[in-house]
Amino acid sequence: MRTPIIAATGEVQTHVPANRAAFSAQFSAVDASVAVATRNVTEQVRSLALTLQAYGSDKVQVETGLSITPIYQQYRDKQGEVQTNEQADRIEKYQATLGFNVQVRDIAVLERAYAATISAHPTSIARVYFSLEPSNETNTELFAAAFADASRRAKLAAEATGAHLSKVMLIDPTSRACETEVLVAGAANSSADDAGGVQEVIVTAQKRSAPQGAPPPVPLRLAPAPGGEVAPTDLLPQQPPLESLERRACVIYGLD
Repeated sequence: MRTPIIAATGEVQTHVPANRAAFSAQFSAVDASVAVATRNVTEQVRSLALTLQAYGSDKVQVETGLSITPIYQQYRDKQGEVQTNEQADRIEKYQATLGFNVQVRDIAVLERAYAATISAHPTSIARVYFSLEPSNETNTELFAAAFADASRRAKLAAEATGAHLSKVMLIDPTSRACETEVLVAGAANSSADDAGGVQEVIVTAQKRSAPQGAPPPVPLRLAPAPGGEVAPTDLLPQQPPLESLERRACVIYGLD
């Protein structure tokens, strides 16, 4: 704040198709034996799990969870209403329920994965939920566009006020440096900075990189797996929605 500056915030927005999807299903089996009920419900999803695993873990990921619910004897009371006798020695059967959660990381296989799950005759199945995980390349492009927008706004503001831009004083991809309270807080240190007479450019940045030694993508395999492929006529259309992406960046220029 020891010299005149102009703080410009660049803002960009774009819409990108969702690239992730998730859905869940439940499978149930009832038997007087816990072991038999568990085995029966497991057999229901075995072929489905093998079918989805054939796509590769980089495209489809499956999580399962098993729960056991006792089914108690029922009787009618004096008023004729049905009551449940919830005592350990009054258990008639057990219901084994297997939760089947599917995360699709490649939208190209979503319709097949969803249709295959329906074909396995689940007790219930939920709708498909979409989400977006922007790639490193997309984030980089948006930040570059936000910086360009900040520079353009600074030039327009300087021209409108008759000022002239000098060198860049600060570049901040988080845009926090352009907030009023940040600029005012920096004014308290201006006297100390003047003593040294040193001006410096501060750049803050964040970088995302792929993990080292990541395995190469597994090619998509559409050959029939145990349980069989789903016929194209059985596929339900699943169109990923457009998700909004916004990025802001701050560039502070000195003024002549």
